[in-house]
Formats: sequence, structure tokens, C-alpha cells
Amino acid sequence: ADRAPGSLLATARAMRAAGLLLAWALLHPTASQQCHPSSPGGVLRFTDRHAEIQVPALHRVPSSLDPLYGLVRRCLDLIQQNPLPTELLRTALNDPGSVRTSQVVQYELGYVVCAAVALLFTVAVPVAGMCFCYCRSRRQCGGRLRAHRRSLGCRRRCLLACLSFTSLIILISVTCAFVTSQRVKGQMEPGLRAVPSTLRTLQQHLANVPQGVQMVVDKFEVPQKQIISDLGGKHGARQHPKLALGMDDVLTVPWCLAGLSRSVGLSIHTQLKAITYAALADLQDRARDLQTSLHHLQILHRTVRALAAARAELEPALQERRRRVVELLDDPRCTSCASVLGRAQGLELGADYSKVPSVEKVLKALVGLPRSDFAEMIRQGNGTFNSIPELAVERMAQVIQDLRGDLARTAEKVQSIADSFPLPDYIRPVSEALGKAEERSQPYLREVQRFEWYRWIAGTVLCSIILLILLCNVTGMALGAYGLSKREDPSDYECRGEAGAKFLLGGVGLAFLFSWLLILLVFATFLVGGNIQTLVCRNWVNQEIYKFIDTPGNLPPSMNLTRQLNLRRDSNLSSAYRECKSGAGLWEVLQLDRSYDLDEHLKTPKYTADFQKRLGDFMANLGDVRLLRSEGRQDLETFARSGVDEVDYGRFQEEMKNPVVQTSLPGLARNLEGLQKMQRNSTVAGRLAAEAQALWHMQNSTVQSQEALVAKLGESVQFLSHLAPHLK
Repeated sequence: ADRAPGSLLATARAMRAAGLLLAWALLHPTASQQCHPSSPGGVLRFTDRHAEIQVPALHRVPSSLDPLYGLVRRCLDLIQQNPLPTELLRTALNDPGSVRTSQVVQYELGYVVCAAVALLFTVAVPVAGMCFCYCRSRRQCGGRLRAHRRSLGCRRRCLLACLSFTSLIILISVTCAFVTSQRVKGQMEPGLRAVPSTLRTLQQHLANVPQGVQMVVDKFEVPQKQIISDLGGKHGARQHPKLALGMDDVLTVPWCLAGLSRSVGLSIHTQLKAITYAALADLQDRARDLQTSLHHLQILHRTVRALAAARAELEPALQERRRRVVELLDDPRCTSCASVLGRAQGLELGADYSKVPSVEKVLKALVGLPRSDFAEMIRQGNGTFNSIPELAVERMAQVIQDLRGDLARTAEKVQSIADSFPLPDYIRPVSEALGKAEERSQPYLREVQRFEWYRWIAGTVLCSIILLILLCNVTGMALGAYGLSKREDPSDYECRGEAGAKFLLGGVGLAFLFSWLLILLVFATFLVGGNIQTLVCRNWVNQEIYKFIDTPGNLPPSMNLTRQLNLRRDSNLSSAYRECKSGAGLWEVLQLDRSYDLDEHLKTPKYTADFQKRLGDFMANLGDVRLLRSEGRQDLETFARSGVDEVDYGRFQEEMKNPVVQTSLPGLARNLEGLQKMQRNSTVAGRLAAEAQALWHMQNSTVQSQEALVAKLGESVQFLSHLAPHLK
């Protein structure tokens, strides 16, 4: 196989996934309230631990000879076109004595033809060599120098070109032979070493399965530490704006496991802050209204009394003044005074504040208020409200301790997975099968290595002889060509020509002597390697060989791999190989889930039942969280019941629409001053001036002060009339 599993066992992968599920269930139980974790992230980080022992994958490095290898494979496909001989292999494995030669010849027909060609060549080449030697002994096969003729030169050049081309082909072939022989030797050695190494690595994988299971079980520490950290309240507190609330309630709030004790308090604080801040705003307004209303009520009461007293003082003086002005204007001596007489007769008092409702009863109800320092009370209420997180931590101490105990018991249950895992029952048969395979493979591997060494030596020797033949050919051609170029000297010409001919004849002799050995080596290598390629490798790639192994009855009982590898009866080697090649672990390959239901052992409710029940039944009773003291509440309730909102402020406003005096004193005074200038009688004129002066004095000394009191009264009435509808 060109791939091997290099990751942690699938057992570890499955249990790691279950551990994630368990951690999620512990950290995110179902609840009706939505709680927000105080930590920035809600994702647990698990260290991805891969198997330290890996099966090395061997890959052939691409080279420039790949086209040649492809050509060889195509030739082998052409020579051996038969599919995997299942019947022949079944017979050979179960009953070797009943194998018929005709079956073998029929399957190996292509190689039989090649063997016939090789045998023919092996016989023909030595026979041709002996014939050539006999012919040479009779001096009938060349070796004589001939006189130079033009036709002979053309023939020589043709023979020289053919021999050069043949030598070039031989050189290329022997070079490829050297390279491929060396590469086969270089790849055979690590391949042979990889067989026992892979078997030993697989055994180590099996031996490390318990460690892998324990390593994954130990990963429960990740959610355990996170939960313990949350239970310990190590997360930072959120900052909230500080306000106070005027309420006196017992808070009983369900919670969820998001930030635990302190986060429970923060969640309560967050959920209550909207209504709390609204109530705080009302509380501050009511406290301010209490003080301001009391102030305005006192002003209203004092002003009404002052206005009533001033009216009583003004009434006789005004009546006297009206009598005197009317008498003066009615005097016959007063010129043009009839036009002002009507205004003077209307000189009467206007608004009567003795008729407005009394607020004395309200003032008696509010006497002594406020008895509390509302500023200090609001500050204390604010502190009480913002201490809810700390209060939750204090009240939840015992529950947190119980949850820690549940978590410790959960960790013990998770550890029981590793302790009760029945690994030896499944691993021992596979480990023993791998050990036997390694032990039995050693002799065969040594034999293969020894024969490979012999093959390499024989191939190297024969290729060296071919190089020697090539050297003889090249030397003979060089001497012959040099001799032809020196035809002016007959003695030298004959000497070089004869030497060249001897080198060529020596190369021919070596070829006849050793070429048949080379053919036998090539055919033997071709027969063994070709059958391995067509019978094993090709069927390995298309997985026909696995189908043969998986078919019941094809292998003898001693070679039953399914039983030796402890595979289930309904599983097969093909699926096991595909899973291993795709990187699956032993858990899937051995189908341990059918014997040991990991999903059943890792069901979350088995480990979180107590935890979930305690969470589901838990109520965080914070007790009496008082945000406003009783005296402050009593002050506000007294204010609300005081009757401030029951006073008929409309009566005040209606009375305030009336002036202090029905007739305008400044207007009447100016009219009298105008009449004074029109009088001929100085006595009447003096009396008109005196009356005008008296009216101005009354306006400035008495009426204006009452008008100022009315304006002051209007401010208080307006404030109280706007406040009254909202006091409830």
C-alpha cells in the first residue's frame, strides 16, 4: 500500500467527539432563562493529539525511466491478458497435488511463447557460433585483405554504418540495464526492510491503543477545569451604573450554568435593572416632590391668610375713599365730573380668598416630613441593589460545593470508560497474527534478498561483458577506419586492418559465448517479475486479490486472514484495506463498536443526570433584598395619602382671575387729576388733587403688596395643580 494511517486511533477520535458533547452538555444545560457567560468565548479548546507512532509510507520517486516502465507494463498486459485465475489459485492453495499442468500452461501461455523464443535463441546462438568458428577455421568467413575497388569501399562504408548503429543501440540498452538493475536493487532493500518494520509498527499501534483511550479520557480535564473555574467565580465582574431602587421584595430567581454564582447575581442584576432604574427615577422625583410640595403648600397657606387679612384692612379704607370721591364728583361746583362718577361708584373690593379651600388639613398631615434623609437612603439602596452578585455568591456556596462533588463523580464515571474497555479481547488475536506474520516472513525475506543479490551480480557481470563486446567493436571499427586512411603504406595498412578485424572477431566470439546466458537471465527475471506484476500488483490495484481472499473457500483454514485478524464474519479484508488506506483507525477496521457500544457508554445523560437534576431543581433564594428603609417608605406613603391631590386648585385659579379692587385705582386717580385741571373753583380743584393723591397712596401701599402676594400664590397653585394628578 502507498498510504498508511498516521493519525490517532479512531477510538480516540470517537471518544474525543463524545467528550466534546459531554462538555457542551455540562456547560450549556437547557433552561428557561437566557444567561450570558461572563467569559469572552464559549468554545472549549482541545489539544489535537496525533499518534506518535506512524506507519511509514513508501513512495517511488518519479524518474526519466518512467516511459520505459510504462512500455514494459503495456508489454506485460499484452503478453498476459488473462484475469486472476481464481479456480487455479483455489486448487493450488487447498489441494496442490490436483493442479493440472494444462491449467498452468493455459494461464501462462504468453510466457510459454516467450520461453520458446528464449529457448530457441539459447540454442540457436551457440550453434551459430560453432558454425562461424568452423567457417573461420576453413578461412571461408572473411579475414582476407582484398584489393581496393570502388564497389568494395561503398560496401565497407555501409557495413561501418550498420555496425556503428548497432553499437549505439547496444550502448543505450546496456546503460538502461545498468540503471534499472541498480534501481531495482536500491528499491528492493528498503522494501524488504519495510515489511517487518510495518508489522512491528502495527503491533506497537495495537499496544498503544489503551494509552490512546486513556489519553482521550484525560481530555475530560478540559471541560472539568472550565467548570471548576466557573464554579470558583474567577471571571471578572461586569460593571453596572449605580442607582437605587425603592422596593422591598424577596427575589427568587431560577438560573442557568453560564457564569455560575457571580454571573447568576449579574444576570439577576441585568434582568432587574430596567424596572429598577425606572422605579429609582420615580423615587427621586417623589422625594423631590415631597419637599417641594410641602414648601409650596406652606407658601399657599401663608399667602391666603395674608391676603384675607389685607382684604379686611383694605375694605373700610376703600369704602371711605369711595364715599368721599363720590360726594366730590357729585358736587355741582365740579365741572365735567359726571363722566367719572360711574367709575368712582364701582370702587369696590374684588377677590375674596376666604372662599378658597383650606390646605391646613394637608399641612397637618405632612407636619414633620420628611423624617428621613432620602439622599442617604437612596445611596444605601443603590449599594444594596449592586451587592446582589456578591449576595448570590454567598447564598450559592453550598450548591456550588454540591456541584463540585457531582463533577468529581462524573470524572470518575468517565475514567471508568478506560478502566472497563475490553481491549485485550480484541487486540490479542490481531497482535499474535502480526507477530506470526513477521516471524514467518523473515526466512522468505532473507531468501528474496539473497536471490536479489545473485541477480544483481549476474546482471552486472553480463552487462560488463556486453560493454567489453561493445569496446571490441568500437576498437575494431577505429583501427579499420584508420587503416583505410593509410593505404599509401601497404605494410602499415595490412597491420592495422588485420588488428581491427581481430577485435571485431573477438567481439563476435564473446557475443556467441555469453549472449545466451544474458537471454536466460532476462527471461528468468521477466518470468518472475512479470508474474508478480500481472498476478499480484495488477490485481492488487483493481482489488481482485482482496475479493479472492474474501470469498469463502478460496483460502485454506490455516490462511484465514479474517479469523486471524479477528475481523467479524460479515466484514472482509477489502473493506479493512480501504479503511486503512483512507486513514481510518483500528476502531473502525476491527469494528469494535459492534462488540463494545461506545455510543452507549458515552451517552451524556449517564454522566450528567445528577448534574442536570441539581441544576433543574435549583432556586437561588436571595432572601430579603431591601432597597428602601421603612421610614422612607412611610414618608412617601404619608405624602401620597396627605390629600395634596384632593385640594381643588381650580378654585384658587378662579379667584385669582379677580383683581384686588374692581376699579383700577391708578386709572381713577389719573381721571381725577385730569378733572382738577378743568376746574375753575380752586377749592374743588384742591379736593380732586387730594383724592387722587390718596388713591395713589392706597395703590402703592396696599394694593400692590396684595398683587405681589397673588402672584406668589399663583406660582404655588400652578405647581401643585400640575403635581396632584401624578401623586398616585
